[in-house]
Amino acid sequence: MTDLAATEDKHLGLICPICQGALSQADKTMVCPANHRFDRARQGYLNLLAVQHKNSRDPGDNLAMVEARRRFLDGGHYAPLAERLAQLAASYAPNQWLDIGCGEGYYTAQIAQRLPGAQGYALDISREAVKRACKRAPEIEWVVASMARLPLADASCQLLASVFSPLDWQEAKRVLATQGGLLRMGPTRGHLMELRQKLYDEVRDYDDEKHLELIPEGMQLGHSETLSFTLKVETEQARADLLAMTPHGWRASAERRAAVIAEPLEVTVSIRYDWIVRT
Repeated sequence: MTDLAATEDKHLGLICPICQGALSQADKTMVCPANHRFDRARQGYLNLLAVQHKNSRDPGDNLAMVEARRRFLDGGHYAPLAERLAQLAASYAPNQWLDIGCGEGYYTAQIAQRLPGAQGYALDISREAVKRACKRAPEIEWVVASMARLPLADASCQLLASVFSPLDWQEAKRVLATQGGLLRMGPTRGHLMELRQKLYDEVRDYDDEKHLELIPEGMQLGHSETLSFTLKVETEQARADLLAMTPHGWRASAERRAAVIAEPLEVTVSIRYDWIVRT
């Protein structure tokens, strides 16, 4: 295969966020038939978030949140979660896959390691997150984009991954091929329960299966499982990072956050994996 052919294969399925025309490589720029052009950043990612689709000047997680998550995940605290996610992704053997809301790329890179022959895409609305994600797996096409306007062609992916991320179900369905599926990873009601009890007078309960009510017609649950374990968060830095990478970092009072950071913490990690198939 020539270098040009390899480049064209790599971008198979990317579409223009403005007109939805197919994007193709022209030197260091991606261009659509309507001549909308998108330059590749120095770090290697594509910015396909059109100005008119931004809800703020710099949407998504800020640098402090991204760095907190990077330190915590690179510390191996959630390694069993990433390992199981990658195992499940590999078992479905997609030719082309997308991680929606990839953050700084920790989980994405582990999926990519298990799928060396597949074309992987990963996107997040946070430019700071994608900048850092690029360093983890250069073979992936990293993109700054909105999950409400996925820059991929209809029915182009056999697998979508959604990890601790909100989701536009109709967009997910649009880009999934028939018999492809969405691999969703999210918390159960018991996740980080001990931390939540320290932070709040009353811990709000929620239904582990509420998201299943949102599955659109033409998609159905094919598999579900839960992974739980006890985690000791032994350093002040790790406890501070855990707070910073969750909503609890700004919802709880400063006094209670400080108390959590000051003392060793043992918490339950409890995560649900769902495989939701396009029929």
